[in-house]
Amino acid sequence: MGSVSTTETTHLLADTNASDNSFSENSLRNVIHIKPEKEAAALRKFDKYLVPVSLIFIILSALDRNNLGNARVFGFDEDLGLKSGQFGNIQTLSSLCTFLFEIPWTFAVKRFGPKKALGTAFILWSICTLGTAFIYTYGQAIVLRMILCACESGISPGFAFVFSTIYSQEQMGKRIMTTNLAQCISGAFGGLFAYAIQTMGARRGIAAWRWLFIVEFSVTICIGGVGWFFIPDSAETAWYLSEEEKETMCMKKERDRALRGGDMSNRKWIKLTLTDPFVYLLGVAFFTSSVAINGFSVFLPTIIAGMGYASIRVNYMTIPVYALGAISLMTQVYLSDKFKRRAVVIIGCCLPVAVGYLLCVVTPNPHAGYAGMFILVLGLYPISTLATTWATNTFSPDSKRALGMPLVLTIADISSLVSAQLYPTEQGPRYIQGNSVSAGLTVVAAALYGASWLLLKRRNAEKERLIAAGATINGLEGDQSLDTMYIL
Repeated sequence: MGSVSTTETTHLLADTNASDNSFSENSLRNVIHIKPEKEAAALRKFDKYLVPVSLIFIILSALDRNNLGNARVFGFDEDLGLKSGQFGNIQTLSSLCTFLFEIPWTFAVKRFGPKKALGTAFILWSICTLGTAFIYTYGQAIVLRMILCACESGISPGFAFVFSTIYSQEQMGKRIMTTNLAQCISGAFGGLFAYAIQTMGARRGIAAWRWLFIVEFSVTICIGGVGWFFIPDSAETAWYLSEEEKETMCMKKERDRALRGGDMSNRKWIKLTLTDPFVYLLGVAFFTSSVAINGFSVFLPTIIAGMGYASIRVNYMTIPVYALGAISLMTQVYLSDKFKRRAVVIIGCCLPVAVGYLLCVVTPNPHAGYAGMFILVLGLYPISTLATTWATNTFSPDSKRALGMPLVLTIADISSLVSAQLYPTEQGPRYIQGNSVSAGLTVVAAALYGASWLLLKRRNAEKERLIAAGATINGLEGDQSLDTMYIL
């Protein structure tokens, strides 16, 4: 059957729904046929215009958020008169806003569309970045950085949700990968960018650390402003699609209606999401593995500095570690998508992370510790990318995904509060306590990811049993109905 027009599609849907209230996704796929080459052509446009924008936005937000640490080197603490522990309080309260606002922003993307929601977040965080250059008190720093992190918190889950409405389950991993790819890029070059600003010194009576945020604002608003232009109101209305491609995306939306959810009540899906044990099992697994990820950004520069190198050399020496991490990330996400396997790849990635941290614990040799970072980074970034992808793949329809996916991320992001306590400055440069706990929690994470796999495997087996027995419904809705099978 060739492709049909949107009008014909709507008519067929209306007829089918009128005669069968249990109309399933598989039935809908039999009604609507889209030529694969037409669908692929439309998706290539999003790969060309939208996916790079997500990478740019996340790099910019990571730089704006993380360079507060570099500002300390330039005299941030002294100029604001910060006392012992107050900088840590700024970071802790900012992290609190990060995980508190992930769910509201994801709902905003679903309700108002990605262009409006993500564009609003972009404007607000840009203003806060510039505002950081003009703060003079501890209280001002807390308020402004909390607002900045609250605005930035919606970027990663927001783009992940948008990708879930465009790409199929087996295609999403490579797109969601942009989150951690951006972290690799910002981690590798953020310090060098800050060092370049530091060499400016005080200009026009403005301290170097203030110039850092002024320049970051200028870069963010210019590059991000162009990127905002490419974020669509919806997948079906993107300006860079041809009329035929827009129609293809409309048909794809109708075809996937059973999975995506249509106009179903949000209240019902809130209850079903909050009572789904997979949400909490995956969330806690993601939490335990995220402690290691958060600790890495603290520990890597410290261990290199412990080798006796100057600060600029430290920045250079982080680059090959992040580069290897990016290569490993792209390779393992590609394999996960290709073979439609999430759990086995995630569990496999936990091994090098635990080994890398333990190597730093058992030997005081900083060169051995540096080598351990190359082992650790083989698994570090794929874990979080694939955990996010797994959550995005699993929950349906959109109303459940809009709560379930960011809820998993919110539970995971609580780890930033734990990591902040595991790596106190006085325990450097080896951080035996922090590295030991990170290694141990990574092992626990592997077991919890295995339990998550087992839960979904049992659900799939029960669905297959009912279908083999001739059942068409199982009394459940969304991803737990017989219309879909989980990617494991």
